[in-house]
Order: sequence, then structure tokens, then C-alpha cells
Amino acid sequence: MIRLACCDSPLGRLTLAGEDGALTGLWLEGQKYFGATLPGDAVEEDLPVFREARRWLDRYFAGERPAIGELPLAPAGSSFRRLVWELLREIPYGEVITYGALAREAARRMGRESMSAQAVGGAVAHNPISIIIPCHRVVGADGSLTGYAGGVRRKLWLLRHEGAELSGLTVPTRGTAL
Repeated sequence: MIRLACCDSPLGRLTLAGEDGALTGLWLEGQKYFGATLPGDAVEEDLPVFREARRWLDRYFAGERPAIGELPLAPAGSSFRRLVWELLREIPYGEVITYGALAREAARRMGRESMSAQAVGGAVAHNPISIIIPCHRVVGADGSLTGYAGGVRRKLWLLRHEGAELSGLTVPTRGTAL
């Protein structure tokens, strides 16, 4: 059975989900697709994995760069989505990658000629473990900060927090450089 817990962060309240000793979800309050993978019978209960995740998040928000592999993660999704989420885990702190580049790497790993950047974008958008699996590090081909289910303001905050180079990136609604 899925268990839930909450914690506060500089970005607002976070909801954690876990099962069988692994973290299965981490959502920002008000996030698009919030809890999309949660069954209706999820109950609130603190788990050891939540304590581990809170420590990881505390270190992250304090400016450290904890390894994703320190936490047992088990995001639920199709094999394609899990492949994309694995690719997200490989993006280094402070760096960004485009949806197109992710699509090319996904195609390569699947032994295909090509892959739709839109299909990859859908998988990125449905990442159930925000922040830890860094979907915020993906940008549009033109450098636009699009597609973050937690909102562009939070995406920008996370990228700044990680020390990403922001010149050349734009906020799509205004089209202005950062």
C-alpha cells in the first residue's frame, strides 16, 4: 500500500509517496499531474524512506549536491517513461538539456532511428519524483523554460539554485532572456 507524508521546502509544501521501502512520488503543492500515480487508498504514515528523502532534500536545499543514487526510487510508469526518467537522472547539476537531445538519446538506447521530442516531453512532464529526478533541467530547443509541471517560476528557482548558466534561456510567456 502506498504511504504519504509531507514536508516543507523553499518551494512550498512537498508530498512524498512511498511503498516497499522506495520513494514512488514527490510532488510540489499545486503541481500539474499531482499524485497522478497514487491509488485512492493511499494513507498518511511516516516511512524510513521519507526520512531519507527529507535528509536528501535538506542537503539539496542547503546547496549540496547529493547523489540521486543515495535514495531508493521506484517511479511507476511505462518502460518508455522509465527510460526517459533514467536519462533525466544522468543530467548533471547546473546543466540543462533540450527535449530534442533527450529524444535522440532515448532513440539511441531503444535502437531506433529517431524519437519524437514531444513524446519525450510527455514522459518528462509525468515524472512522479520531482526535484530528485531532475526534470527541471530540460529546456526547449530555443532555450525556453517550458514544460515544468511545477511551474516556470519554480523551474527557474531550481536552475538558479543549482548554478545553471541562464544566459540564452527565456521565459516563454514573455519571450525575454533571463
